[in-house]
Parts: sequence; C-alpha cells; structure tokens
Amino acid sequence: MSKTIIGEALPNIPWEDKPKGYEGVMWRYSKNPLIGWNPTPSTARIYNSAVLPYEGAFVGVFRADHKNGRANIHFGRSKDGLHFEIDDNIIPWVDENGKPNPISYGYDPRFVKIDDNYYVVWCDDMKGASIGMGMTKDFKTWTRLPNSLMPFNRNGVLFPRKVNGNYILFSRPSDSAHTPFGDIYMSESPDLVYWGKHRWVMGKGGQGWWQGTKIGGGPVPVETTEGWLMFYHGVSGTCNGFVYSFGAVLFDINDPGKVLLRTRDYLLTPEKDYETAGFVPNVTFPCANIYDADTGRIAIYYGAADTYTALAFCQIDELLEYMKKNGEVF
Repeated sequence: MSKTIIGEALPNIPWEDKPKGYEGVMWRYSKNPLIGWNPTPSTARIYNSAVLPYEGAFVGVFRADHKNGRANIHFGRSKDGLHFEIDDNIIPWVDENGKPNPISYGYDPRFVKIDDNYYVVWCDDMKGASIGMGMTKDFKTWTRLPNSLMPFNRNGVLFPRKVNGNYILFSRPSDSAHTPFGDIYMSESPDLVYWGKHRWVMGKGGQGWWQGTKIGGGPVPVETTEGWLMFYHGVSGTCNGFVYSFGAVLFDINDPGKVLLRTRDYLLTPEKDYETAGFVPNVTFPCANIYDADTGRIAIYYGAADTYTALAFCQIDELLEYMKKNGEVF
C-alpha cells in the first residue's frame, strides 16, 4: 500500500496494469480513445476535458467543439470513468444573482473540488482569451465568478486547497492566436475574486527540445508527501507544426512557486493514430487526473489530436523514482 499521495481512496479508479515488457512509467489505456467523433447530436469533437469522482461514480466538464466550429463546455456523467453520457446542451451559467450569464466560448476546462464546492476553470472570452471561473454544488446550478485574469491568458489551473491562507492559480500568459511562446505563472487570492502576488514559476527549455517552444499547466496538482505533483504539456516546433507532449513537475508543498524537479524527457508524446491524426495532428494534452491514495494509482485524461479523449496511467512511487533519476531543474 502506498502512502505517498495525500488524499482519499478511490478503489474504483479506472485502471489497467502496465503491459508486460513495457519499460516506461506512463502507459495508455488499451481501448483508447474513450470519446470519438460526433459524440452528441450538436458536437463534432470532445477533448481536453476534466473528470472527478463523485458518490461512487464520476462527473466531468467537457470541451465540445460544436458543428459550427465554436467551442463550449458541457457536463457529463459516467459510472466507470470510461464510458460517458454527455449533455448535448452547454452548461447554463448564471451570475451570482441567479440571472443567465452565458459564455461566448469556453475550452480546455479544469475541474477541482475545494471543500463542498466544485470549481471549473477554463479559457474564456473577455474580448480575448482569458481565465474564466465558475462553481457548482449540485451540477444543476452553475454560477460564474469574476474572470480571474485579464487577456491574453490560457491554461488556468486551480490548486485543490489553500496554501499559506491563499488560493493558488497557475496560468500561461499568451497572445490572441496560436501562441509561439509561453511560461507558467502563479497568482494568489484570499477569496477567488481578487488575484495578485503574480510570479513566474517555470519556463520552456531544458536539455531536450520537446518543451522548447512553450509549456502550460495541465491537470489539478496532486498533493504528495514529497510536494505538489503536476503534469504539464510541452510544445516543440517542427517543420510540420507544433507537437504537444507532456511531462511532470514537482513543486514545494509550502511554496508552489518553487520547482523541485521536472522530467527531462517527456512521459507521453504523440505516437498512436488517434494522437498523430485528427483535427490538429500530433497533440497529447493532459487536462485531468484522478487518483487512489491507497495504491498510488493515477489515471490521466488527455486530449488527443484536438479530436479525441484518451486515458493514460502511472503509479506515484514509480513516477517519483523515475523523476529523481531522470529529472532536471532549470
């Protein structure tokens, strides 16, 4: 039994043992992708989405690219974390007075439970890409909160608890298009409304090229006895366009802006057909992870080729050991 993850047991976590003879520390679900083309009547593709356990089953918020080409966020449920029933209607956001407050577009949501509330953080339209935030208690009433940061910004990641009395938000300042740069920054807030103490956390680069163009935060960080573990995406520029891979980073438990270790090599890169061919080829983009604290098992939901939702697995102790032997700090 592992004691590394600080959190709850999840005995029904979606899981598949590592294939015999496989030498990596992260492996794909053999029945990927979980969600394919035209998953609901109004949507063409669902990917870059987030899942959480809930009352013995699973709930999620899903990026859905509609058949008019515009992205928005839908809610869905699953009994096993593998097969999803996704609402065909977009999430009906309201303001804090209960009046309709729809979003223009929304994509790449993250989903986190803090106390008794479930928060969604997504890329929102504020006359340009910015960080949107909202919450629900019952998955029926969805309340928008004030936008956390000004344009242009993407890849908002909210930590699952306060650190030193403040909420912690990672983001990736960007531009109005397909940003050819990007580092991860941290902001703090006492109340999820007013954000400040902005600071640079980590940047692109390293010994290899897989994260040489830009990086961005991934799923909600996992609290461990050795620090905060976060998967993140790294982008390389090739003569055929961007390639999105992902790795992992470990932050100080009391100072999430301090990098302790990050993977030198990628953990997952586009290799399978559903990752290399699709609406945007050569993309693996992690947006969510769920874990079983008793066993240290972690399941990572990721977008593939901006078309599919896929799943990968790792085990916390094996991953941390690998990072210590194959990591770097820069």
